[in-house]
Amino acid sequence: MGPALQLAIIIFCIIMSAYFSATETAFSTFNRIRVKNAAEKGNKRAKLVLDLADNYDTLISTILVGNNIVNIACATVATIFFVDILTGTVVMDFSATISTAVTTVVVLIFGEVTPKSLAKKIPEKFASFSAPLIKFLSVLFVPLTFVLLHIQKLLGKLIKNDEEKGMTEEELISIIEEAEEGGDFGKEESTLIKSAIEFNELDVSDIFTPRVDITAVSVNATKEEVRDVFRDSGFSRLPVYDGDVDNIIGIVYYKDFYNTDFDSLSEIVKPVLYVAKSQKINDLLKELQNKQLHLAIVMDEFGSTIGIVTLEDIVEEIVGEIWDEHDEMIEEIKQLGDKEYSVSGKTNIYKLFDMFDIDEEADAQTVAGWAMTVLGKIPQVGDEFRNLGLYAQITEMNGKRVESLRIVDERSDEEEDGEESEKENSKNQIVNS
Repeated sequence: MGPALQLAIIIFCIIMSAYFSATETAFSTFNRIRVKNAAEKGNKRAKLVLDLADNYDTLISTILVGNNIVNIACATVATIFFVDILTGTVVMDFSATISTAVTTVVVLIFGEVTPKSLAKKIPEKFASFSAPLIKFLSVLFVPLTFVLLHIQKLLGKLIKNDEEKGMTEEELISIIEEAEEGGDFGKEESTLIKSAIEFNELDVSDIFTPRVDITAVSVNATKEEVRDVFRDSGFSRLPVYDGDVDNIIGIVYYKDFYNTDFDSLSEIVKPVLYVAKSQKINDLLKELQNKQLHLAIVMDEFGSTIGIVTLEDIVEEIVGEIWDEHDEMIEEIKQLGDKEYSVSGKTNIYKLFDMFDIDEEADAQTVAGWAMTVLGKIPQVGDEFRNLGLYAQITEMNGKRVESLRIVDERSDEEEDGEESEKENSKNQIVNS
């Protein structure tokens, strides 16, 4: 075997080593959804990729067997090659050492690192390219892969894995976030998908409109009074109560009010759905759809009305705020400066916590309730407190209700101030209360 043939074999082995290395990376990183969509459109190679990936143990055994064969062959022929060309030189005694060093560097660069880096950039394309040959080799190497698979099964029995194989919600959200960072999803798409994933975890108490904000009419109200409420509120549906809001008896619809001849409001009142604040909103959504209703009354354990929840409230948890021509657009969280924000008291407390990446439980549903809980009293304009690394100041009140706060993220300052600042914030210090 002449040096030219030896060199040709070495180059072929390096190319095949690169092929096996790139194939391993491609099949480990390709986007299964993209390949599945291509297969459903009739792409035969995409279907072959999925078939090979479904038998991953056989696939990886074939790749490893092939890679080891070409690498061993490369090292053997390279040793002969260097012995032949260095015979009669002063470094003849170091032929094997030189062969090992050169082969290791060449295989590492051109047979491992470079092909794997390239395959990671185009995993779907390379997996489709390499699939036919891998399929052929998986049949050719059946005797070897058969032995390897049985050894693997034996080791698998010795090493028990008690972890659940199911994907958790947190893992799924992490995948979506990684896809967003990688450019597969836009920010809006990512937010929409994460909202849909978290949808099942929300209760009615997370989204309902509190009693104080309910616009309702008495069953004994005159037509003129009801007409004024419809006009001023802009709502198409109004809860109707008998006596007080704790006794809501139904709903009056704008269409029925203006298109029906009636003497008493009770004649056109339609039934209403009553729900507990602990009910999951996905269950409520199904119930509203089945009963063809758009609004439900939220009750507490004493049978009192604590709020209402609408179909729009539920949908907004997935798609975000929906504003119509009658709504006053309110920016719940407005940035005032570096780490300084103006926050509406109606803002859900977990929306605020998520923005500041705070993983804590709260004893309130809204930022206003959080402020009252920490202060331990009905707040007044100017009251201040610190909690969870945030400084908050009450900036606007509406009667006994917190309308807005100024919130400053002080956590970076805490790190500089050390343990003394940490202790101060852990005590939920109240200032000027």
